[in-house]
Amino acid sequence: MADYTVNMMPRPRAERAQRWEYRFYFSVIFALALITGLITWSWRLASTGRMPALGPIGRALADAHVIAPIIFRS
Repeated sequence: MADYTVNMMPRPRAERAQRWEYRFYFSVIFALALITGLITWSWRLASTGRMPALGPIGRALADAHVIAPIIFRS
């Protein structure tokens, strides 16, 4: 028989981080990823002679969109 009294209270919603804090972390991560992306992009262009699929800005944005939310999950 199931015990329905265990979960009587609804689960609290996750609190969102303040927007300025998220933007700050996003911009720091984006700046670091942009520097790294420019170096990596130019190295791959010089070594292979082909353009990578994503440019340095697109790659940095993708990395920042992945890494910034991870900071606030914990």
